[in-house]
Amino acid sequence: MAADQETDEEIRDLLPAAIDQDRRAVNRLIQLIHPKVVLFCRGKLSMNGYPTPDDVAQDVCIAVAKALPGYEDRGAPFMAFVYQVARNKITDAYRFQQRDVSDPTEELPEEESFQDLPEEVYLSQDSCNDLARKLDILSEKSREILLLRVIHGYSAEETAEIVGSKPTAVRVAQHRAVMKLKKHGIIQQ
Repeated sequence: MAADQETDEEIRDLLPAAIDQDRRAVNRLIQLIHPKVVLFCRGKLSMNGYPTPDDVAQDVCIAVAKALPGYEDRGAPFMAFVYQVARNKITDAYRFQQRDVSDPTEELPEEESFQDLPEEVYLSQDSCNDLARKLDILSEKSREILLLRVIHGYSAEETAEIVGSKPTAVRVAQHRAVMKLKKHGIIQQ
């Protein structure tokens, strides 16, 4: 009990300098209140939830440090202010837990799919953009024919029907497009 009184007196002594943002005073004040805040949070929060009581206690200490310049002594102990900040942060933690829709499982899925990872989507889009830039050297009709034949796998007859041409003209346009891309080093010989 005497240790708590000494801590409370030290907090009271440090408070004016901490309010004035004296770095040492703020650091020492946080060192003094942190153990009390951790105990308070552990009493209010589950140890197996997220955020953990230690996480919330850290948030409380950060919030207290940020609030110090505007703190006004109204006769109540400083720890009453700290515990009010802690109650607010605990309420925020409960709200977060309510919003958390994750469904943790004990086992990993049998097969992982990397198909839709953000990196894969980005790389896929980037390579498509790169391909489109490289095909810009072709005329619009040649580009369309090449995409229909090579990328989409249509036959010369199907492509001719889509672009309104003859199958022979489609084959010639495809050949010329491929030769132009080879000439510019876009595709290898």
